[in-house]
Amino acid sequence: MSKRSPKSVEEKLEVVLRYQREGKSADQLAREYGISKYSVRDWIRKYQTDGIEGLKESHTWKKYSSELKKSAVEDYLDGKGSTHTICQKYGISSTYVLRSWIKRYTSGKELTTTSKGGTRMRQGRKTSFEERVEIVNFTIAHEKDYQAAMEKYG
Repeated sequence: MSKRSPKSVEEKLEVVLRYQREGKSADQLAREYGISKYSVRDWIRKYQTDGIEGLKESHTWKKYSSELKKSAVEDYLDGKGSTHTICQKYGISSTYVLRSWIKRYTSGKELTTTSKGGTRMRQGRKTSFEERVEIVNFTIAHEKDYQAAMEKYG
């Protein structure tokens, strides 16, 4: 179990395998397990695309180009598929991600390229005043490259 998902990889796999073996619908399984039908559908799609790796929590953000985002949104708005089929076609991690792009696009905001997949922030560690000054000086000297500072100082 992770911080972002209340279900472990094993629990997700159990749901997906029951879907495949028993022929139960995503709605039925969602009710049985007390989860969203959209989560069940996402797990099924991810398992079909990437196997068990698709059910594991990612520790980095996936990078998407502005062109891919625009193409995916326009395909959806043109009726060329459901959010699930568009996500599969373009390799988008979840329908939530696609829906957020659709909302942004239809409200007139620009779809920009996702910056490089950095690591998620974790709990800080104890540092001395001198070490904090060193980290700040390093960050300023490297044009506020916080990712580089995090990699160097952890």
